Amino acid sequence: MNQPDAPDRIDLRLIDRLHDALPLTERPFADVGAELGISEDVVIERLRHLLARGTLTRFGPLFQIERAGGLFVLAALEVPEGEFERITAIVNAFPEVAHNYRREHQLNMWFVVAAETREAAFDALARIEAATALKVHAFPKEREYFVELRLPVTAGVDHGPV
Repeated sequence: MNQPDAPDRIDLRLIDRLHDALPLTERPFADVGAELGISEDVVIERLRHLLARGTLTRFGPLFQIERAGGLFVLAALEVPEGEFERITAIVNAFPEVAHNYRREHQLNMWFVVAAETREAAFDALARIEAATALKVHAFPKEREYFVELRLPVTAGVDHGPV
């Protein structure tokens, strides 16, 4: 499949559809494809392409990791402006880092570490601190809030047939 770098209308509709939930059926990608008027193979190939080019950073279930003995930790770094891109690459290379984002604050890089155990989470934070040579400020989750933020990507896009 030869796709352009920018997501097209089908990609955007697929992202919006999968943001809600994946059907719990024998062939969920076929079911989603049928809803969008495309094949199961096209759904899977488009997801692979969206992940490969970085449009999507992850695709998978969300778990309450604490119920399985794990831990989520919100963490922050104070990154010198000229080093931001380099430090981002270092932090993002850690498999425990779920996502990170830039903030307009002294602590200008925030990221989430997810690990199977409390010890593994704090070990990852220590390794990030060693790799970046910057102090990691850790804020372990104390309480969970269900926000269900949805940001539709097809706003203003033609929703006609694919």
